[in-house]
Amino acid sequence: MKTVAELLRVKPSRVVSVRPEQTVLEAIKVLAQENIGAAIVMNGERIAGILSERDYTRKIVLKGRASDTTKVEEIMTPNVIVVSPRTKTRECMQLMTEKNIRHLPVVEEGRCIGMVSIRDIVSDIIADQDFTIEQLEHYISGQ
Repeated sequence: MKTVAELLRVKPSRVVSVRPEQTVLEAIKVLAQENIGAAIVMNGERIAGILSERDYTRKIVLKGRASDTTKVEEIMTPNVIVVSPRTKTRECMQLMTEKNIRHLPVVEEGRCIGMVSIRDIVSDIIADQDFTIEQLEHYISGQ
């Protein structure tokens, strides 16, 4: 089972972020351009929140608000659950399941260094299980 640091090594290391004072429309354009489902909301070097497609659909679309006049800080999720590079993928899966979230910013020494998604975690767990199955098949067949 891998650590978050190992997952980040195979992903683009750039942290995609938006600012609290940006409009939601500007932020959604960033998500679309980067082909991602969430961005970290940064206030300088500090994580202020996270903005996801879920925030957009539930707090803008369903409430009839205007994305070109609403600020990110008005709809972002302010209480962000983070993990460290040493966190194991299975721990991430457990956190995501318990908290009903899909993205975890990775923080090291107070600095955001990346983000992992449920897709990253599931892919790693499947690869780990495939490896285990392969090893067991070799053991059983005597190879």
